Parts: sequence; structure tokens; C-alpha cells
Amino acid sequence: MDMQGAAERADEILDSVLEEIEPNVHWVHGPTTTGGCIVTRRRTVMTVVSAQRRGSLLGVVDRFWRKGGYRMTAINNDMDFPAIYAKTRDGFQVTLIVADKGQVHFDVDSPCVRRSEVADSTSRATAFLDPEARLIPRPNIHSDFWSAGAPGVAAPGS
Repeated sequence: MDMQGAAERADEILDSVLEEIEPNVHWVHGPTTTGGCIVTRRRTVMTVVSAQRRGSLLGVVDRFWRKGGYRMTAINNDMDFPAIYAKTRDGFQVTLIVADKGQVHFDVDSPCVRRSEVADSTSRATAFLDPEARLIPRPNIHSDFWSAGAPGVAAPGS
């Protein structure tokens, strides 16, 4: 497998877990990076996930990954910044991290593969990110379910 093939496999992994989350969350692409023989794809959730709903989200992801045969390598049960680390059967390291303001990040690191060019992902983001943006903003999309109890989050149209 080369880096492009690894990037495509990482996209499949990310697409499948994000499709599993109900109700849907909105997300944008994070930067793709390559180094040595590894490629990393990233997705950042733009839906506000309140502290009260984080456990539900992590539970959905944990169950989906286990059902898919992923091996859990670490689980961080921190109340504010929980995380799940797992490995696929074909050696891809997958991570869900809850960061500042409850922003959820998914990362997939490939195993060592042959060096090659890597094209942008063809997966369509479900949230808008200004093409001129240098940084991904904090989560700013309200969900009646995922944002329940989050302070200062206005519902769309309010």
C-alpha cells in the first residue's frame, strides 16, 4: 500500500464512524499530514457536544469500533477531555479526542506504507469551513440532542 491508498483507507474509517453517529454531527476536514512513511487524516466535529452528551458520543464510537474488530489501546476517562485510542485489524491507529469547548477530533494514522503523493480527501465535509481560514474554529453548530445543556449555544434561527 502507498500513502494515497492509506489516505483512502483512513477516509473510509472516518466516514464509517461519522455515519454511525445519530443524530448526525457536522464536521470539517482537518489537515492531512505525511511524515516518513505514515499518513494522517483528520476530521473535526463542528457540532457542539455538551458535557452531558460526551459520554453518549464516546459510547457510540466505542461500541462501533469494538463491533468492527478494533482493539482498544487506551481509554482516557477524564471528565473534560476524554479520549479513545484504538487500532484496526489492518494496523491503522484511530483516535477520538474531546478537546477545549467540547470540540471532538477524529484522527487516523496509517501504518508504515510506501511513499507517494497524497490527494485531498474526496469525502464531502458536512459543515462549512472558510477556505481562507487558517484555523478550524471552535464548534458552533447547535444540535437539539448533542448540544443539550451547553451554555451559550443558540439554536439555528433564534
